[in-house]
Amino acid sequence: MKHSRQIDLSAVAWRKSSYSNGDGADCVEVADALPALVPVRDSKNPTGPVLLFPSRAWAPFLFSLKNQ
Repeated sequence: MKHSRQIDLSAVAWRKSSYSNGDGADCVEVADALPALVPVRDSKNPTGPVLLFPSRAWAPFLFSLKNQ
């Protein structure tokens, strides 16, 4: 993980999971604009901290969730 203060995320488009219940509770958002990184944040705190995961780690993580 990298610290988000080194990367400007002000122009990225955030999206919630399709599994979100619509009321904003307990959701995470991700941004797809950075090819090498996947920014992740808490939808209830959009100005709060952002975790940055390498894309090569994100894909196996999603695969493992989908195959549970």
